[in-house]
Amino acid sequence: DSQRQATKDAGRIAGLEVKRIINEPTAAALAFGLDKQDKTDRKIAVYDLGGGTFDVSIIEIANVDGEKQFEVLSTNGDTFLGGEDFDQRIIDWIIAEFKKEQGVDLSKDVLALQRLKDAAEKAKIELSSSQQTEINLPYVTADASGPKHLNLKLTRSKLESLVEELITRTMGPCQVAMKDAGVSASDIDDVILVGGQTRMPKVQEQVKAIFGKEPRKDVNPDEAVAVGAAIQGSVLAGDRKDVLLLDVTPLSLGIETLGGVMTKMIPKNTTIPTKHAQVFSTAEDNQPAVTIKCFQGEREMASANKLLGEFNLEGIPPSPRGLPQIEVTFDIDANGILHVTAKDKASGKENKITIKANSGLSEDEIQRMVKDAEANAEEDRKLLELVTVRNAADALAHSTKKALDEHGASLDASEKSAIESALKELEEAIKGSDKAAIEAKTEALAKASQKLGEKAYAAEQAKANPGNANPAAEFHLQKDLSLP
Repeated sequence: DSQRQATKDAGRIAGLEVKRIINEPTAAALAFGLDKQDKTDRKIAVYDLGGGTFDVSIIEIANVDGEKQFEVLSTNGDTFLGGEDFDQRIIDWIIAEFKKEQGVDLSKDVLALQRLKDAAEKAKIELSSSQQTEINLPYVTADASGPKHLNLKLTRSKLESLVEELITRTMGPCQVAMKDAGVSASDIDDVILVGGQTRMPKVQEQVKAIFGKEPRKDVNPDEAVAVGAAIQGSVLAGDRKDVLLLDVTPLSLGIETLGGVMTKMIPKNTTIPTKHAQVFSTAEDNQPAVTIKCFQGEREMASANKLLGEFNLEGIPPSPRGLPQIEVTFDIDANGILHVTAKDKASGKENKITIKANSGLSEDEIQRMVKDAEANAEEDRKLLELVTVRNAADALAHSTKKALDEHGASLDASEKSAIESALKELEEAIKGSDKAAIEAKTEALAKASQKLGEKAYAAEQAKANPGNANPAAEFHLQKDLSLP
């Protein structure tokens, strides 16, 4: 979200109106003309290895009423892996070789390092089309004995051995992306390459090994994204009407509810734009306000996820807990910007928040949060079960207290005493963290207050049907009449 906001702001500063932001893999798929392929649905893998980052996306292109609909099924990557890392491996090798030959450490020479960086990048590019290159840097440095010249030969096989570990690192995100999309390598119809580093033959071999098919090479990988964005521009301008692009949310979005639980409003990998509304209520009697805390992440407890923002909805009319109806709406627009609204249905009071730019997450943070959720799944499940049991116990205790206040006088002293005792024991159990004890005390209170519940129900029925001496008989009569 922060990147999207920053892009819109940068466009505005430059005097442009940003009509729509699309992600790079979708733009690349457009550039390769994959929307012009046969009319059947297709799944595309976009392997994007650029200068500073690596990401892979699985896209589905569906034919909907003659129009091509692009949907990003999943995305994954590594924000600390790119062409610069490949350059650095070459630089480190040059420094080590030069130190062996000349006994001089170039890593401490700032001017020499800049020349090495330029030479490493040039050598890497040349080795994509030739088997060997020469790195020749005269007067690279000097010492007491005079100037030093650097002259080394670097072969493609040597380069491949230097960067093998970096190329292998791209396998993991590819496997995760396919798993998240629910597809296997055999389901992928096309693999397209984006980013200058994908010109390296060894990278292309790795892509073929991962997906089991030759990657497409018919579009300049440096220009693919820009070309795709231009195509989308023509769609927005109305020049093309046969393409529809759909993006996805990388992580689940939700709010904190009773007991600190993360109640998910929009699950991860949901297609955007999207909107979801759900009704919540208050946790206390006569609660005048509620705080809506918005989170992003996969953990069951809100505190373990990333807080995106919070706001208060005030002016709720005094009511018993559970009675007010507060509708919370999560709305993500086509640019991926989140708007959250809370509205009290009774009073019409409303408040909202647009998640600010500083709430964005980098790709590595997203992956860390997903892995964190997987690693703590069992612990989170147990904690969620405890909170759910505790919430149910608290609700029973509250309703029992209320029923005792209203109908306790109609009970025998022994019945009332048994309920009060069970209620006290349950309230003590709720303070602890023993799930089994809370469940046992909840069941005990439910049994003890059974007669109280019957009296409360009868009283409510009598209020609702003042002319009927026997509401149960009326119920059965109505039920019998409805039979065929």
